Amino acid sequence: MTIYRVCYNIPEVVLSMLAMNINFSLLLQTVIALFIITDPLGNLPIFMGLTEGLTEKERLAQFNKAILFGLILIVIFTFFGSVILNIFHITLRDFKISGGILLLTIAITILIRGHRLPEGTEDVGIMPLGCPLLVGPGAITTAMVSIGLVGLRVTTLAIIVNFVLVWLILHFGEIFYSHIGGRFFKAISRVMIIILAAIAVQLISSGVIELVQHINTGVL
Repeated sequence: MTIYRVCYNIPEVVLSMLAMNINFSLLLQTVIALFIITDPLGNLPIFMGLTEGLTEKERLAQFNKAILFGLILIVIFTFFGSVILNIFHITLRDFKISGGILLLTIAITILIRGHRLPEGTEDVGIMPLGCPLLVGPGAITTAMVSIGLVGLRVTTLAIIVNFVLVWLILHFGEIFYSHIGGRFFKAISRVMIIILAAIAVQLISSGVIELVQHINTGVL
């Protein structure tokens, strides 16, 4: 029911965004980045395959469980990720470089090997649908890095908008999948993975430039 309430309150969320004078350009960029890494369109064939044999009601229940778990997971890391970084004395510059390398590795691995289906069970909502397929290291890294780039408020709103989009796609996924076909979604997935690789390179270059600047100024 939580997912349904979020989706039905979309107008209220939009109005609150307008009232807070959000930079919609930054918001859109963050939503796109999160949408690419969570990749609901590209993951849709996998989600449908892992829930094959379930009734429509059972499938939607698993999808809702995956979305709710993924949302909770990414929100926890978004709000408390900086605390974790401070404990281990890790700077955002370090996280940009390591996170960018991680995202680039994920993108290259998926492009070469594709998504591998783990052995599924009837209860697949939390694992593997919620994590790591929907929210994995890449999504967590993107959310944490976004805080430093666009701020906590924009990142939080981007997460909400992204998960509303994810809910809509998965909720109507069977209709899309049956009418459009799996090849279309696989093609979209490939394009989005290439964009993800480009985002990863941008993160790495940004972190390296900051590192070089600190080395040149003698501040590490």
